Amino acid sequence: MSIALIGRRHRSDYGRCRDLLGEPDRWAGGYRIEAVPFCLYGAKEGVVSLVPPIYPEKTPGPFSGAYNHSAVVRIDLNADVGESVGAMSTGARLMKSITSANIAAGCHGGDPSLLRQTIQFAKAHGVAVGAHPGFPDPDGFGRRDLHVTPQEAEDFILYQVAAVAGVAAAEGVRLQHVKAHGALYNMAARDRALAGALARAVAAFDRSLILFALPNSEVVKAGRALGLRVAAEAFADRAYEPDGTLVSRLKTGAVIHDADVVTARAVRLATVGSVEAIDGSVLRIDAETLCVHSDTPGADALASKIRIGLEASGIIVEAVGSA
Repeated sequence: MSIALIGRRHRSDYGRCRDLLGEPDRWAGGYRIEAVPFCLYGAKEGVVSLVPPIYPEKTPGPFSGAYNHSAVVRIDLNADVGESVGAMSTGARLMKSITSANIAAGCHGGDPSLLRQTIQFAKAHGVAVGAHPGFPDPDGFGRRDLHVTPQEAEDFILYQVAAVAGVAAAEGVRLQHVKAHGALYNMAARDRALAGALARAVAAFDRSLILFALPNSEVVKAGRALGLRVAAEAFADRAYEPDGTLVSRLKTGAVIHDADVVTARAVRLATVGSVEAIDGSVLRIDAETLCVHSDTPGADALASKIRIGLEASGIIVEAVGSA
């Protein structure tokens, strides 16, 4: 066992981890310098883990043994809800496990009654409420790339954010965040003009709202440029390309269904800040929130298992706005 200074998750301080570990500057953002005991475990392609490497087929779930948290690690668990019809449409069962709910406003899915019911369920379970705007494409469930002008995008995003916030206010709930849906989320991540439209719509409504975004994306840049708080989001149940983008749902293996694998990835993302891409390379992701998709079969059971795994690893699961 050795003692070293490493970066641990803490929003209020920024350490220069590079000087200590030789890592890039991006490791320093959002970290605090602390002395913690650690053991070095198997390096892969030049990446060294400070906790045991995860082998889902052998040791799914929480870490054990050598890893010792000397600082509290917090993570938000979010899900997209209120998007469809039927018994599971409100995400009522998911509310028992998640801490933030991204609620549709009727453009890609959902309707006014479902919106209100979903907010009521979230309030009853102490789950933070966020708006989940998407392309006005209910037939494609908002997952088809639509080419719109930045002004059109800003307008329909503002409309949806205002709708969710208004109904939430009627239920005595304050909106916490905004997370784009489907194709809008993925396109804005790489399209500067679309990202700008998204950020402007959020800022126009309420600059205190937290904007969820893919790490290192155009949305992160646009949001921060306008002074918004941006929460980097990671996906435990989605496969990643080597460049950090999500694997297209048109490709086999884009969604991971093995609950043990997903849980192990969630714990790794929260504690180590890394995930394995489809080519085996290791991506560094400093995420504040993890997403589990409500339309994945067995999503409620999966979310429950993820939360149990996170908490069993000593991680505090709470809404991102609580920090």
